[in-house]
Amino acid sequence: MTIRRVAVLALAATLLVSACTAAGAGGGPAPSAAVPAGLVPVPLTVPAGMGGAPLDEARQVLVPSGWTMAVFARVPSARLAAWAPGGTLLVSVPANGTVVRLVPNGQGQATESVLLKGLNQPHGLAFVGSTLYVAQSDRVDSYSYASGSATDPRPVVVGLPDARSPELGGKYAHALKSVAVGLDGSVYVSVGSTGNISAEDLKATPPRASILRVPPGGGSPTPFAVGVRNGTGLAIAPDGAVWTAVNNRDNIQYPFDRPYGDASGSSRGQVIPDYVRDHPVEPLAKLTQGRNLGWPYCNPDADTNPGVKGSSQNPSNAPFTLDVETNPDGHLLDCSTLPRVEQTLGGHSAPLGLSFVDGGLPGGYAHGALVGVHGSWNASPPRAPEVSFFPWANGNLGPQQTLVGGFQASDGSRWGRPVAAVIGPDHAVYITDDEAGAVYRLVAPH
Repeated sequence: MTIRRVAVLALAATLLVSACTAAGAGGGPAPSAAVPAGLVPVPLTVPAGMGGAPLDEARQVLVPSGWTMAVFARVPSARLAAWAPGGTLLVSVPANGTVVRLVPNGQGQATESVLLKGLNQPHGLAFVGSTLYVAQSDRVDSYSYASGSATDPRPVVVGLPDARSPELGGKYAHALKSVAVGLDGSVYVSVGSTGNISAEDLKATPPRASILRVPPGGGSPTPFAVGVRNGTGLAIAPDGAVWTAVNNRDNIQYPFDRPYGDASGSSRGQVIPDYVRDHPVEPLAKLTQGRNLGWPYCNPDADTNPGVKGSSQNPSNAPFTLDVETNPDGHLLDCSTLPRVEQTLGGHSAPLGLSFVDGGLPGGYAHGALVGVHGSWNASPPRAPEVSFFPWANGNLGPQQTLVGGFQASDGSRWGRPVAAVIGPDHAVYITDDEAGAVYRLVAPH
């Protein structure tokens, strides 16, 4: 469960699917896990011709009451998304080097075409007027976008590290880049770490595990924020602030010099699966020039009783605890000097796409942030994929709420993993899913 999500009932069986949804063979999918408060199960509508696996079985999602969700397009390995002028959705597909163009047909579906091809793992997308920014694994370019075409590529920043960089020897765990453009024209680029705790990244040129900034009008990139292990989520808030959602480290050692739970003697330095599952939490942080998010020397810790087995967590305003593996005596970085993290997600949630909503959705969803949560790869039980919403007020974000769930069954198996969610000009939310190879259209009641 994600922090602050309270399970209130369990589903006994899958729902009957609507007539236009493909039915599965055999016993059907496993029941969904428990339903977060405030959500209801509804069938995922799958239009004719879009029922390939895993949507060849009846699927259901958990959404606010009165909301509906349908498949908008099938895009294998769909990742990040951005709306182009004129109401066309662009989706990056780093797996095959393309950016695809999805034109709504007025019936809740899309006509697909390839906008760009032959790119090096294109990932992040951003628009400023008719200028399209595309982040590849080793560079960012801007394009002129008009009449459904992207032309005249211009380099914004080149020479970014990726697996082909000679000094990395073909190894780069977090090569995909994200991009956002500030209100003043500054271009921000996420550069992930090469590994789990590769401290040498901080001394590289340009530094890895960072958010780089290119000044308005161009120029050399400089570090804007550091200690950002993998800030895949990168977006500009309505007030112009830069925010990032971060995939934090794995297999953390217990940092306190005392027993954990019923252990005898000190547990310090041990990798304890029960502790690892919830630590460290994943930051959702507002960035300012020079901010340090701690990696790999300090880890955000949301425990209300740090180090105590079964401690509750407060996801807001999380302080840092030293990393006993990389910073055992605190001399490499004093964790107490780091600003607390504004909001956090449960450990190993894997937040990916980040976008902001500034009107267009009803009620309490009108203003806030949308985060595609990919779900854990190594937590037991697995942390579920979802689309999260963080309410916006007074220049800050409130705690995480589940907007869309149901992608993970009670046995931990999954049929989908959201990557990004962006609001469209029709006030629907469009969600990419690289596991199911789909883009969904989530519609609120009028």
